[in-house]
Amino acid sequence: MNPVSLEKKTAERRENEPPMSPAEFEAAIRAVGPERYHDLHPFHHLLHGGKLNRGQVQAWALNRFCYQSAVPRKDAALISRAYDRELRREWTHRILDHDGLPPDEPGGIERWLILTDGLGLDREYVISRRGALPATIFAVEAYVTFVREQPLTIAVASSLTELFAPKIHKERIAGMLENYDFIDDKVMAYFKRRLTQAPRDADFALQYILKNAKTRDEQEACVEAVRFKCNVLWVQLDALHHAYIDGHIPPGAFRPEADR
Repeated sequence: MNPVSLEKKTAERRENEPPMSPAEFEAAIRAVGPERYHDLHPFHHLLHGGKLNRGQVQAWALNRFCYQSAVPRKDAALISRAYDRELRREWTHRILDHDGLPPDEPGGIERWLILTDGLGLDREYVISRRGALPATIFAVEAYVTFVREQPLTIAVASSLTELFAPKIHKERIAGMLENYDFIDDKVMAYFKRRLTQAPRDADFALQYILKNAKTRDEQEACVEAVRFKCNVLWVQLDALHHAYIDGHIPPGAFRPEADR
């Protein structure tokens, strides 16, 4: 059988399959984390295990800022497409969680900049993204594009890596405070706040897709969206490992201790 015929038969079979039950659907989403979440990545273990030097931690924080700063942009893109007032109201607080609502709420981006400040990085340089790895920029912009262009329920599903986030935040807080003398409580404030924000956000998004993904194809597309988001996170660590562990820093990217 040729590949086109096989693909057609597979699509026909899936069309005839009944939707997963809510419990089966949720289980399929949750199963993605143990298989693909970036807490499994070697760079993650080096970072949390105290195996990186200051310059390597700086490179991680600088590149991760690109992702953090993209989050409210992808959330704004999602809101712009939503006719559901409840969804817009709920999703709006995600933007404020990251961009802040001064003076009482500085926001996650400001907390991340406190981290990069504490690591000795120039704030304007971090915000400019000039020193970020090309793969980092490609990955985060692919995520923004995915949320802007995919059907709304699938776009919502892509956020569900938050189901797995509290575990990695706890590991990061404990591991980095224990293993690096240049890390203190103040610079870890971002992760501590996400311990309460991420579960709240994930619960809403999960209930939304359980309710709105009606067909088997929609459900499987939602699961694939979670895999896609895991890939977005994973490839960023791949790039960091290649550049700052293996020593292949691309032209123009951040070089620890280099004059900028």
